[in-house]
Amino acid sequence: MHQHHDLTERLTPVHTHDCGNLFGCGDEKGSGVIREDIKDAAFGKKASDRLLHMDEVDPERLDGFLSARGRLRRQLLQASSFMGALAAIGPRFGKLARAAEGGDAPRIAGTPGGNGRIHVVESTKETVRLGVFDATLPPIVTIEPGDSIRFPNTWSHFMNELQPGVPISRLAELRTSNPGRGPHSIIGPIAVRDAEPGDVVEIRYRRLQPEAWGAVFNNPGALGTGLLPQDFAQGQIKYVDLDLTQMEAKFAPDITIPLTPFQGTLGVAPPDGFFPPLSPGVTSSVPPGPHGGNLDLRELAEGSVLYLPVWQPGALIYTGDSHAVQGDGEISLTALETRMQEVLIRVVLHKQKNFQWPVAETATHWITVGLDKDLNNAMTLAARNAVDFLASRAKLTPHDAYALCSIAVSFRVTQVVDIVRGVHAMIPKSLFTGELRRQIAVV
Repeated sequence: MHQHHDLTERLTPVHTHDCGNLFGCGDEKGSGVIREDIKDAAFGKKASDRLLHMDEVDPERLDGFLSARGRLRRQLLQASSFMGALAAIGPRFGKLARAAEGGDAPRIAGTPGGNGRIHVVESTKETVRLGVFDATLPPIVTIEPGDSIRFPNTWSHFMNELQPGVPISRLAELRTSNPGRGPHSIIGPIAVRDAEPGDVVEIRYRRLQPEAWGAVFNNPGALGTGLLPQDFAQGQIKYVDLDLTQMEAKFAPDITIPLTPFQGTLGVAPPDGFFPPLSPGVTSSVPPGPHGGNLDLRELAEGSVLYLPVWQPGALIYTGDSHAVQGDGEISLTALETRMQEVLIRVVLHKQKNFQWPVAETATHWITVGLDKDLNNAMTLAARNAVDFLASRAKLTPHDAYALCSIAVSFRVTQVVDIVRGVHAMIPKSLFTGELRRQIAVV
């Protein structure tokens, strides 16, 4: 029997620091100035990994891998003994292993620093800030490249004040009493040892398990948030029960919504000068940017990967804004907001890749993004990043990459409510076959 350190969990205590009280989301008066000199992304190369040492399997870690392919297998593992479940899913497990080799799932490169340890970061007044990325705080914990971070029982908006039954008037009061800040309960910073500007941190989403409720709301029109405040003078909040067995929400009689949980916000400390800071080293959590942050990209579900350029020493990772599901655009202001029973991510460090914008990857697509206050500019930037990706990865001329984008790449509006609008380009992996398919990688 082989020893496999990736199947061993070692819990690491966290450091603590003081709590602030800040706030705001989607406010046009907030910070959102884009510097024109921070532009198109540069890309590298990435290899694949395999399932190894299957003669020793930890069911929880196996569960984490299988969850990328759906909740059904998780339920099966929970409902029976591990060996019985493994026998039952044997054919599908073999298919999953082949898929990982064949490109149906993101191909993950080997991790510098080994398979790592798991750090548990609780949500407390010492680890959570309201509405900001605060790079002046000491790191909650410093992790090694290859380590994982588990966030149990994350907080909902407004430092966990958003709970079933809270009226929209209370949320509006919280917003107006803390102008210019985000409503997000942001956990961080978490430092990555040896991360420095020019590097890329790769975030692998291993587990995203929401609570059994969600809320979607629009503020009163006078607050000026959301896409159509002029059309909805009266605010509303709607609470929805989540069926975590079927992974669906009952929105109304005869209206059922499949759930796709994801973190609306995950990012690193932004580059100096990209946004006007609220104070030195403190940036609003509302606008997304080259640091990632409040991307609200619904494709970043279990099994996906987010690549973030590093702008500050230690990278400084932050997360929050848990969603049960969201439509592209997020037009009312919110997704189906919730809190997470568990978020589990793994962090990989790639040295000196010199990206300028985040890139995402799922089992079926590579995703480039464009972000700007002007939606037309966001579209232009997403397109240029997609052309650059295809020219550098698929060995196409820029003209052919441009043509391929026009006939086979879908451009979607990510969100229009976070000051900085987002567009993301969905590049299907199925376009590519043979050796070219195997060679294309983000880093």
